[in-house]
Amino acid sequence: MLKITTDDLALFETGMLVIPVCEDGNLSRSPVVGSLIDKARQFREFKGCAGDELMLYSPEGVSASRVLFMGLGKKEKIDAESFRAAAGKAVKRAIKAKQPDVLLCGHGKKEHVLAMMEGALLGNHIFDLYKQDKKDKPVEALVFHVEKARQDAFEKAAPAVETGCRGTILARDWVSAPPNDKRPDMFARSIVKAADRENLTIVDIDERNIRKNKMYALLAVGSGSDTKPRMIVIDYRPDRYEKTVVLVGKGVTFDSGGINLKPSSGLADMKQDMAGAAVVAATLITASRLELGHRIIGVLPLVENMPSGNAYRPGDVIRTASGKTVEIGNTDAEGRMIMADAISYAVKQYAPDILIDVATLTGACKMALGNHIAGVFSFDSRLAGQLVASGEKTHERCWAMPMPEDYRDMLKSDIADIRNVGKSRWGGAITAALFLSEFVKDINWAHIDIAGPAFSGKGSAYCPAGGTGFGVRLLMDWLGRL
Repeated sequence: MLKITTDDLALFETGMLVIPVCEDGNLSRSPVVGSLIDKARQFREFKGCAGDELMLYSPEGVSASRVLFMGLGKKEKIDAESFRAAAGKAVKRAIKAKQPDVLLCGHGKKEHVLAMMEGALLGNHIFDLYKQDKKDKPVEALVFHVEKARQDAFEKAAPAVETGCRGTILARDWVSAPPNDKRPDMFARSIVKAADRENLTIVDIDERNIRKNKMYALLAVGSGSDTKPRMIVIDYRPDRYEKTVVLVGKGVTFDSGGINLKPSSGLADMKQDMAGAAVVAATLITASRLELGHRIIGVLPLVENMPSGNAYRPGDVIRTASGKTVEIGNTDAEGRMIMADAISYAVKQYAPDILIDVATLTGACKMALGNHIAGVFSFDSRLAGQLVASGEKTHERCWAMPMPEDYRDMLKSDIADIRNVGKSRWGGAITAALFLSEFVKDINWAHIDIAGPAFSGKGSAYCPAGGTGFGVRLLMDWLGRL
């Protein structure tokens, strides 16, 4: 899908040529592009400001039937996300115009061109599996025109960009799928099918073996559903490696809240409560395709949280795989329960150098940081800083959150080792992270709460409404730097 060309821009035949334009300068040294931008500036409505768009049809000087100019704003303020978003919007315009191919002007800084590639690929995604009328089709060929001197560099970089975006789109599709098509057993089969094509070792742990491993917290959360819990372990193990990294992803395929039933508003969106598992599975598949140099293990507890006569109850005391007992204060705080067992299993089985968990864990984190920023919780400021830096680079933004020890007092129980919720409604994202930390032992660990950015009711520049795949590119960047 992604191609690189250095052919004469004036003679290149395409349905749409896309040219990014800044407000106060020129990003390209091409005289053809410069001439076209001069024509665009003759129109009063186009100045190159952020958000400006102008379409010219069959302009002189090029063989393109359309030329789309995308304004980026002042040159000193534009960044990689400016280019990523502009490319995504441009490809969406091409889809609506039913253009089979798009030529994007990839002139400028390398990181900006790579971001344009990401935006174009991610913006070319359409989730229409459940629609009979598939009126829109993705662009068949995304072609980037680059300077001859940099052709080899971009041809080498493009496949990795495309592979990373494929991983993000895979996670998106899993998250957007309806809950009746991804109950724990069905989601497990889908993950295994996708992972089985790669150089990965897969272990599918059924209810009997979950019980054998004494993961009673995972069993408790799934006790109200007719579909029993599963846990998938995906192991990417290169021939040589220095570090072992475990990624744990929350996989609640539908979260009704259990006995503490959620209100009806927003309940339909609870199909997205398995986004952490989707992100981790997609990251393992992507890491295998790119042949990363570390051993990476994905641990995915999969469960459905439903109310019934068999469901676990507020007031119950559950023994976890670690042996620690948990008093249930709220059955809607189920994610931390299944993560506790999955983390304990991962620590015991693999003793990793680093453990990262990814979860749509708390509405409190969404209240604190909104819909577009994830919270990072860790006792290791260096590790947290690395994840935040990768978030900045990929625009999967994160914010390092505090982990005050005195907040543990809110999790104290009179009858068990710990409560699954704090005694106060305040600081819920922090107490949830502190709860998880009880099961990590001395492993270097970070928790990423993606409750806000995992799912969007409204599409963005390069993402349709639904699952966002937030976290795949972030983790891949972090793993690549490790």
